[in-house]
Amino acid sequence: MQSLEDKNLIALVSLLSDDDFEVLNHVENQILTLGGTLIPYLENEWQNNLTPPHVQKRIEDLIHTLQFEQVKIKILDWKNSPNRDILEGFWILSTYQYPDLDFEKIKAELEQIFYEVWVEIKITEDLPFDKIKAFNNAFFNKMKFTANTKNFHSINNSMLNLVLETRKGNPISLCIIYMLIAQKLKMPVYGVNLPNLFILTYKTPDLQFYINAFNKGLIFTKEDISNYVSHLNIKDNDIFYEPCNNLDIIRRVLRNMMVSYDKVGNNEKLDEVKQIIEFLKDETDAGF
Repeated sequence: MQSLEDKNLIALVSLLSDDDFEVLNHVENQILTLGGTLIPYLENEWQNNLTPPHVQKRIEDLIHTLQFEQVKIKILDWKNSPNRDILEGFWILSTYQYPDLDFEKIKAELEQIFYEVWVEIKITEDLPFDKIKAFNNAFFNKMKFTANTKNFHSINNSMLNLVLETRKGNPISLCIIYMLIAQKLKMPVYGVNLPNLFILTYKTPDLQFYINAFNKGLIFTKEDISNYVSHLNIKDNDIFYEPCNNLDIIRRVLRNMMVSYDKVGNNEKLDEVKQIIEFLKDETDAGF
């Protein structure tokens, strides 16, 4: 039996078929004020076979607006959280494209990857290079994670669920998954912001080297980074060699999303991703 509240909300949503501009404007404002709780009612109305196409389009636009507002709220809460969990942050960005993406399902998939990598490396000696080589063999050769070079700018490369499903990604999405598994294995692996490329570093007080997840875990040195930066003809910077924080990583994912939407001319989504980036600016930003 429907509650009085349900009946009232259903009645409100049904008014979206009214062609009176003032009524329609009032109804849409009411729905936006009530927020995400209205999404199930809007979806039910959208699925109604009797709903005219132009009303369905109105409903679609409202659902998208409400879902986008939820993404902004979640990402702001994430930014203000004490630990800024990288998995949660990446999941929130993926819900922009896939609003119903289940966080627990994503965690379960990563847990399975962790287990399969752990099985492969548990018998390896504790020497860091040997551990990383065994990790690379499990991650890239046995589990088939690989660089999506054919569709490098595809938005799919920035969607966590699709990278896990297809095993294909861009440098940063592959690095995030690699890093999450490595850290769960108690390996000191962190992200590093390089110009035009995101990489990883294995860093302890006594040892540091670098890993290119976009090239099957290729291991390289600080000198290699210096040569790379020199070839780009840009000024050297300490941030090219040291671990970056999770906020920097999420903002880099967003920049990739911007490029993807720009490449296909989706200006509406491009503008929305720019809004999310604005939410993630902080006092230390001299520009973004």
